[in-house]
Amino acid sequence: MTMDVHVRDLRYFVAVAEELHFTRAAERLYVSQPALSKQIRALERQLGVELFRRDRHGVALTDAGTALLPHARGVLGAWEEGAAAMDSVRAARRGTLVVGMSTSPVRGGLLPAIRSRFTAAHPETALRLRQVNWEDPTAGLADGTADVAFVWLPLPGQDRYAWTVVAEEPLMVALPDTHPLTDRTEIDFLDLLDEPFLALPESTGPLRDFWLALDARAGRPPRIGAEIASTEETYEALTAGLGVCLVAAGNVPLLSLGGVTARPVRGVTPSRYVLAWRREDGRRPLVRAYAEACRRVTGGV
Repeated sequence: MTMDVHVRDLRYFVAVAEELHFTRAAERLYVSQPALSKQIRALERQLGVELFRRDRHGVALTDAGTALLPHARGVLGAWEEGAAAMDSVRAARRGTLVVGMSTSPVRGGLLPAIRSRFTAAHPETALRLRQVNWEDPTAGLADGTADVAFVWLPLPGQDRYAWTVVAEEPLMVALPDTHPLTDRTEIDFLDLLDEPFLALPESTGPLRDFWLALDARAGRPPRIGAEIASTEETYEALTAGLGVCLVAAGNVPLLSLGGVTARPVRGVTPSRYVLAWRREDGRRPLVRAYAEACRRVTGGV
């Protein structure tokens, strides 16, 4: 029997076993109830046993579930001890603050201004920038490789993070210079519904949906011309005529390299660019100091 079970699966199992209620367990785990049920059934298929009895009276552990529970708790306890050990290692390196980003914030010298304020207060702390491609919309926050990150909302698992707003900007549409809509000074989004769009990777979840403006399509699915995971890929796809894409007004200069035109768009939700961090890191002095420096520079909240 294959036993390559993820720690996440054991955490889900233990939560349901302790709550004996899928909805309460889902709320405890900050996941949806259907996603939790699906994951538990997948675990049961993988193990080849039923872990829970589900009927109109409620949820109960089976004999197999009862047998697994103490071992699952043991594995989770060992993993938490390992995570604590890694925290100790990271604590020894907290003289460095890693700032993640997937798109360079080309907004009036933002990064140098924040760096200047931060290093004035913490001259012994090294700031390290970490560039991440668009397949990770959290720019290193999710896997712990960044302490803070400049990202776009919405984020997958957004409840895990706190943030301060850097910029709220209207959207524009980037088009190949040869596109007939470039003759207009402003474009209604309804006129773009049949256009092929450049899309972020599926791993970006709600962020992909935002940049495809699903909320403005009245249920009509978008046409995907190509997937893009960096500014360079976006520019190449645009100039190749593979599609159009929405872009925040502040990021238009990144695509203004010749062959691309940007126009304002009516009927879409403005973008929000933020500095984010994991909620559990909100008390870390360096994270708080960098966030405060960002607020002072941007006037964010």
